[in-house]
Amino acid sequence: MQDRPTSQNHGVNRERARRVLARERDAFVAARPASQALSAQAAQHLLFGVPLHWMNDWSTPFSLYVDAARGAAFSDVDGHRYVDFCLGDTGAMFGHAPPAVARALAQQAERGFTTMLPGADAVAVGAALAERFGLPYWQFAMTASDANRFALRWARAATGRQAIVVFNGCYHGTVDDVFVDLIDGASTQRASLLGQVHDLLPHTRVVEFNDLAALEQALAGNDVACVLAEPAMTNVGMVLPEAGFWREAQALIRRHGALLLIDETHTISSGPRGYAREHGIEPDLFVLGKPVGGGVPCAVYGFSADLAGRAQKAKLDAPPGHSGIGTTLTANALSMSAMRATLDEVMTETAYALMFALSERLAAGLAALIGKHALPWCVTRVGARSEFQFCATPPRNGSEARAAMDDELEHVIHLYLLNRGVLITPFHNMMLVCPETTAADVDRLLAAFDACLGELCAA
Repeated sequence: MQDRPTSQNHGVNRERARRVLARERDAFVAARPASQALSAQAAQHLLFGVPLHWMNDWSTPFSLYVDAARGAAFSDVDGHRYVDFCLGDTGAMFGHAPPAVARALAQQAERGFTTMLPGADAVAVGAALAERFGLPYWQFAMTASDANRFALRWARAATGRQAIVVFNGCYHGTVDDVFVDLIDGASTQRASLLGQVHDLLPHTRVVEFNDLAALEQALAGNDVACVLAEPAMTNVGMVLPEAGFWREAQALIRRHGALLLIDETHTISSGPRGYAREHGIEPDLFVLGKPVGGGVPCAVYGFSADLAGRAQKAKLDAPPGHSGIGTTLTANALSMSAMRATLDEVMTETAYALMFALSERLAAGLAALIGKHALPWCVTRVGARSEFQFCATPPRNGSEARAAMDDELEHVIHLYLLNRGVLITPFHNMMLVCPETTAADVDRLLAAFDACLGELCAA
């Protein structure tokens, strides 16, 4: 996580917030001796003391260790139970260990994990994806990062072009090409990117979301292979498209011979067919990661009929050898069984209807509490996903969204909620509901949020 210092108070008593944070850290430590002991043991063999270094970016003094997770909740090794509104940052968007997926995995585990050969599940999953998302051809990956990476290769191979366009503040996993930001109006390779030896700027152009003039300028050279985008930005704080933006953007992209690659790994919260299909966006390539297997590592990416033909021709015309696309465990039998169960039994209209009703309750409750405490904040919602942001009106691009972020304020709110049995997503203020989230769970979050704001706004 990048440090995002701010000189703004964002409507709270900053000194009081620091005292609350210190108190909450002490309370966290006192209540979790088992997690603290495991953290000490992990430091002996795990780099940074955690399985992945960004696990240190939570607001906690040391890692919280999970014992079990099911449905909308999990328990830690100290016996505390938490209502989970993070849900694996969308990986468990339909709840932890959905029963249908658990059954499918157990059945497949008895029949083999991976063979590098397809089974009947692959055929069923391909057909289900085509019916649901409207693209006729599909391929698979282990993560959305890989799916985006592979999709970019196919786009470049099919078009014979090298440049791509992304939106400022975007996140598409660990794809090197996208780590370019606009800093004072200039494209700048992100300083936090470790070990990068190649200059990204010759092949990556970055523009602000909702800025059609900038997009047209980036496409003007007719050398862009594709525009890679979330239909609504979600990882720099949510940024929604303005009315007509995607209609005009698609026309520009087609006019200049580029492709549109839509990454719906987070915006699948908007409905069972994703944001693009619900809002009339027609991508040439489509990526979906974490949620499609119910939390099992897997991802998919789809092709329009025209692009599929061009992609297959590019592969057939290339010399024999490794294409740089795909890994040994791609499309393994376990992930295929999980995807089939998720698509057939978990990602249903009924599930989304439950999630939308609770998400609306949550977003309305957050907005009411922000108003109650007279804070200059706003709430944004995309289906089952809600977020409060430290700005009075919703941001229209990545620069505005990033300017509203406040690490210190996020940490005190997140830790306050965690100590009261509620988890939200780290790094920003995103909350997801799943089909097993209840109205009581939402009300518990809102009550803790209200109490927190009451302390932070005290004179």
